Amino acid sequence: MARDAVETHFAEAVAALSPGPPRDPRMPVREGTGLTGARCRELFEFQLGSRLLDVAARWLREQDEGFYTIGSSGHEGNAAVAAALRATDPALLHYRSGAFYLARSAMAGRLPEEGLRDVLLGLTAAAEEPIAGGRHKVFGHAGLAVIPQTSTIASHLPRAVGVAFAIERSRLLGLRGAWPDDAITVCSFGDASANHASALSALNTAGYVSYQGLALPILFVCEDNGLGISVRTPRGWVEAARHPRLTYFAADGCDLAEIHDVARSAVEHVRLRRSPALLHLGTVRLMGHAGSDVELSYRTKREINADLERDPLVATARLLVEAGLATPEELLLHYETTREHLLKMALESSRRPRLGSAADVMKPLAPRTPRAVAAACAVAADSREKAFAGRLPEREGPLTLSQAINRTLADQLAAHPDVLVFGEDVARKGGVYGVTRGLQKRFGAARVFDTLLDEQAVLGLALGSGVSGLVPVPEIQYLAYLHNALDQIRGEAATLPFFSQGAFRNPMVVRVAAYAYQKGFGGHFHNDNSVAALRDIPGLIVASPARPDDAASMLRTCMAAARVDGSVCVFLEPIALYNTRDLFANGDNGWLSPYVPPARWAETHVPVGRARGYGDGRDLTIVTFGNGVRMSLRAAIRLTAEGYGCRVLDLRWLSPLPVEDLLHAAELTGRVLIADETRRAGGVSESVVAELLDAGFTGRVARVTSADSFVPLGEAAGHVLLSETEIEDAARKLLA
Repeated sequence: MARDAVETHFAEAVAALSPGPPRDPRMPVREGTGLTGARCRELFEFQLGSRLLDVAARWLREQDEGFYTIGSSGHEGNAAVAAALRATDPALLHYRSGAFYLARSAMAGRLPEEGLRDVLLGLTAAAEEPIAGGRHKVFGHAGLAVIPQTSTIASHLPRAVGVAFAIERSRLLGLRGAWPDDAITVCSFGDASANHASALSALNTAGYVSYQGLALPILFVCEDNGLGISVRTPRGWVEAARHPRLTYFAADGCDLAEIHDVARSAVEHVRLRRSPALLHLGTVRLMGHAGSDVELSYRTKREINADLERDPLVATARLLVEAGLATPEELLLHYETTREHLLKMALESSRRPRLGSAADVMKPLAPRTPRAVAAACAVAADSREKAFAGRLPEREGPLTLSQAINRTLADQLAAHPDVLVFGEDVARKGGVYGVTRGLQKRFGAARVFDTLLDEQAVLGLALGSGVSGLVPVPEIQYLAYLHNALDQIRGEAATLPFFSQGAFRNPMVVRVAAYAYQKGFGGHFHNDNSVAALRDIPGLIVASPARPDDAASMLRTCMAAARVDGSVCVFLEPIALYNTRDLFANGDNGWLSPYVPPARWAETHVPVGRARGYGDGRDLTIVTFGNGVRMSLRAAIRLTAEGYGCRVLDLRWLSPLPVEDLLHAAELTGRVLIADETRRAGGVSESVVAELLDAGFTGRVARVTSADSFVPLGEAAGHVLLSETEIEDAARKLLA
């Protein structure tokens, strides 16, 4: 077994060491290094603990009591990286960071066994595990400034850039952030991950920010063992492909003394210059990728043995023995006694309670405190006159959807100094559709700013800002563009409270110009009607306002939910309705709404998951949302003129769906037509039908949707998009 080979090699290699003359522990362990004997012995303990945790993980798996075997063996040199940092520097760690985690735990004043027990409880999926509570094995701890990451490849790097950005932005704005003003962010990852789009996005963003002379205190640590599971990384690739705007540091990741000195230099560079750097550590991977990995299927024995010869735990033992600070016999006895003790701890961890129900598992997913959110919605700036330059929006007269969103954003920026609005073209231009026009001029470039054209970077800045105590409102220019970076919402934003039991949150409201029906501006990248990928993300709030007054109220709700509950909200804004003024006839201004003053925000509050009804007909309920609301209202008026009693239900929230309001409206008429502008397969209508059936609705149900097609350019779009005529024809058929 790989574990046996690694342990046997350690025992044989250490036994063969020749002790040197005794040396003062306060002196360097070898000439030319700053690593003292005392510090070397301290770091060896973290390396040893990490190694034995891997041994315990394999042993637990054999007993069918452990559930995670991706280990840190060969990467134990990262203990020296932890030692170069402060315990308050936020860390987003690679999944081979066992020694780093144990070192950070000790730096925070915890007992050695506490860090070990944290990891063991994670390996055994124990509900008492302090960060994920048995939901996954992660390195994370709120008290240690370690933000948990799963094994998703490189997805944490954009967030890490956002954390570094937030440190400086909070200081610039005079806000008390989650981290000290002089903190730096550390983010570690593997050589294979360095090729992933998420990593390239983050490294490029850091370089882009640095190129502009802006502060971004982040240390990227690439732990390069030359393998991505079985795929080899070409020798020298990480150095050759590094971003030229990141200061480069390199060290032998198996030589603790070298890592110690180089890591200290890298950390000092980032902390003093507030600029990004890359620390490249050449490591080895011992025991394979994970417990199920058969290395001999893709590596030769010579290659595996060559890695064993570079074992960092043996290398540190050699430093101690040759410096006369320990004997081989002492270290081997210490290894065996520590191993025995750790396996006993592992056995005890396996006997701790595990999550016992679906409710237990899902508890951190979507905390909702509706009353607190409603109260937070009513908060306005003390001096709105100044914020709006004396022209309060409630005095402007009826507003369009675009204008209502703009004024609401201004109110949020005025009332809350921690709100940031950013994205592509949102600053001086005010967005492609002018929704953010004038906000930068009013609130400054530190709070309303343009980003580079990279959705992963935009969302990464939001993720890092949110977990750092700010309330970001990023804009994604079009719904289709969101899919370019969806894992930042699915794999990072939505999972953070789940894998930290709410200890870490990333509140945000992601504004998205959405849906189709634009006039004179076509193509599927600018007219996208697919929301299925959003609706299946647990805990995510998806808002879809159609009317200007709803947009203002629902945006306030989303902002309050982000601030109070840490919610991640996606706010879908129908592009085609941004500047719509009329409802039934030209000049009727039926789609405009006055802006509600703060005194009425409480009474006009729209709770998450509550629909809006129009009409009181008893013959037919048309269930719809977005652009479908206007089309359905127009169709309903024509049907009403013919003597049919119709009502229209605007869902407003696509996740969670307003099931209670849906069922009530359905029972009132006994006939339901779902007018869904998304696609027939995977669209919203499928869930609406399912909710009706699950609730035992016995009336008639029909649906009319857009086709299962991308949206083409020009007039051809009309052939595949839901139309008023289709809604009206389907309604007549259902009423017949």
